[in-house]
Amino acid sequence: MAALTAGYDVIRQPLGQILPRLSAVLAEAVPHLAAAELSTHCAHSPFKVAGEAPFATRIGAADLEPLFLAGVPGRPWQGAATIAGAERPVVAVMSDATPRGALLVLVREAGALPVEEGALAVVQALWSLVTSHFDRLATEATPGALARSRAAADTRARVIAELSERHSAALTGLLGVLRSRNLDDAAARATATELAVTALMELRTETDRDKAVAEERADEAFGRLADSLRALLRHSRVQLELGPLDSVRGVAADVAHAARAIVRAVVLTVLEQETTTRVRVGWQITEQELRATVRDDGPGTMSVCELGSARIADRLEVLGGRLEVDAVPGWGTTVTAVVPLATPAAPASADPLSSLGARELEVLARLALGHRNRVIAQELHISESTVKFHVAKILTKLGVASRGEAAALFHAAA
Repeated sequence: MAALTAGYDVIRQPLGQILPRLSAVLAEAVPHLAAAELSTHCAHSPFKVAGEAPFATRIGAADLEPLFLAGVPGRPWQGAATIAGAERPVVAVMSDATPRGALLVLVREAGALPVEEGALAVVQALWSLVTSHFDRLATEATPGALARSRAAADTRARVIAELSERHSAALTGLLGVLRSRNLDDAAARATATELAVTALMELRTETDRDKAVAEERADEAFGRLADSLRALLRHSRVQLELGPLDSVRGVAADVAHAARAIVRAVVLTVLEQETTTRVRVGWQITEQELRATVRDDGPGTMSVCELGSARIADRLEVLGGRLEVDAVPGWGTTVTAVVPLATPAAPASADPLSSLGARELEVLARLALGHRNRVIAQELHISESTVKFHVAKILTKLGVASRGEAAALFHAAA
């Protein structure tokens, strides 16, 4: 009965408080320093940790991944694992109540006594109950919650891909310096340090800079790409050529950002060809599309499959674009990424609410309940004029002419 009461107390908490409450409930049976979970059902926040800072904040998802891969649902495991940079005793509990599994790890103090079988059974039962609750919430999620989760998952995938490309570009530049025969040891160290510092500064400022603008001038956007490619190839044996671009047309920030990332990924793939000595990069902008071209003088055997590892085609597909590869053996390869400048129309079967942001979904949910602008403003603690702005954006994104049509669309999706 006590376990049932404890389970009910845990699952009735708001989502953000479930793990801290579960940790507190289990503390008596299994004393621990921190509790961490890796729940693959949750696209919004699959990794969570609860415990006292600063120790809890040093635990990362990578610490849990080996335990997740080795875990067996219904069979709690206790032993030593590397957590927060040190070997620590842990209790790892796996559940298969969600389609892809969920892991709970209790990190214990050094020298802690083994946990009794009865206590392990309680931990397993409570974690299975909690993950069953998670699965129900995911299955019965409202359209707004699903849209936020999908948006978060898409954003996370994009950020991971872009950070990977930036790290790869920075490391390639450093390797070019270290392999250069034109620099002595002191000059190589100084140049490598400069490249590393520059890469760190760009990583730290890129997010804020991209958030600050909704549109970029085409020539300035290409200039930013040119600067990053020059730094990448400064000490490489490969010569960089940049095609002229004097267009001052405005380009949506997400299109410019994606075009830069795609070109960098293609260039990094081209550099893996041993016989390449020259790379030419250019952008061509028309009323309908941006064409980013990378041409090399390599063996001319590159295919779309070789570019697939960089997820270039996937990123273009999201933007409604396409990838063209023209390889001529002995002469080189030309890779062209075509990105539409207009937002591609969503498929008829797509979730109609997926285009809305988190705040717009909150406004739409209240609008669908028949609330007036003043009431919505009071509930969301924003001004009435801001509500009017959000409503106008919602009608535009959903392609409807009235609040009633937007409300009907929301209810239909729900």
